[in-house]
Amino acid sequence: MPAVLLAVPIALARPPQQGAKPTAPRGTLDRLRAGAVLHVGYRTDARPLSFRDETGRASGYSVALCQAVIADVKREPGLGAIPVDWVPASIEDRFESLRQGSFDLLCGASSITLARRAHVSFSIPIFDGGIGAIMRADAPDTLRTVLAGQAQTFQPVWEASAASVLQGRVFVVVQGTTGDAWLGAQIRNRNVVADVMRAGGYEAGVQAVVDGKADALFGERAVLFDAARRHPSAGSLLVVDRFFTFEPLALGLPRGDEDFRLLVDRTLSHLYATGGITPIYAAWFGAPDASATTFFRWSAIPQ
Repeated sequence: MPAVLLAVPIALARPPQQGAKPTAPRGTLDRLRAGAVLHVGYRTDARPLSFRDETGRASGYSVALCQAVIADVKREPGLGAIPVDWVPASIEDRFESLRQGSFDLLCGASSITLARRAHVSFSIPIFDGGIGAIMRADAPDTLRTVLAGQAQTFQPVWEASAASVLQGRVFVVVQGTTGDAWLGAQIRNRNVVADVMRAGGYEAGVQAVVDGKADALFGERAVLFDAARRHPSAGSLLVVDRFFTFEPLALGLPRGDEDFRLLVDRTLSHLYATGGITPIYAAWFGAPDASATTFFRWSAIPQ
């Protein structure tokens, strides 16, 4: 029987293509090593957390933490002279800009939410924030009582009475913040008929309250305190003694960039564990009390 020869295909190595582009660095640290600029986004209107100061520079508590992160980035091999670009972040599209790569790091007053984490990432918490309210000091006692949550029995009678006080009111929020979404949900859930104004920033929201165009402004309580203190009509404003929500704030990061996130969290954890956070916190909020100290202790990740 004659032998049968089988043709076996042989894979030949292809010669490298001329002019093929190298793979682009994927993570922030890789791009910086390749000569990229570190783009840092910051809120211009969320004092004392993040704002543009009188000289036009980024300033505030979260900005100081970002500066500590930048210092640690520059300690990485080959990154000692990286250029840094501080970019004002729009309240409307700051997270979209982060997602698209316009920012490598976002310093602001950003609450960690599951909805936001679907698109961007966050550092470990930097501040124990939450929604508060500011109103005129001469507001009706019934409105002050309801917003302060006083004499709550959580019974249907009280709920109905509180809802009646809120009917027909005008409230203001800063567009795009968690206070915006929270207030809308509260109005729907309580069947309250009220108007909601959406301001482009905290200063505009406070002014709406001062001018009598809104009964109360809802937003990050730390920002409300600072805005009330600095306003020319500070004596006519009252920050309600209540947190409506508890929201940890954090630095914003690109989703999936684990090496950069590790560096950021390592920087923050070191500050928390060694007490380096104390002068940074005290510069904007006064000496940290027992609650703040506990917050930092629990937020730090062990080495």
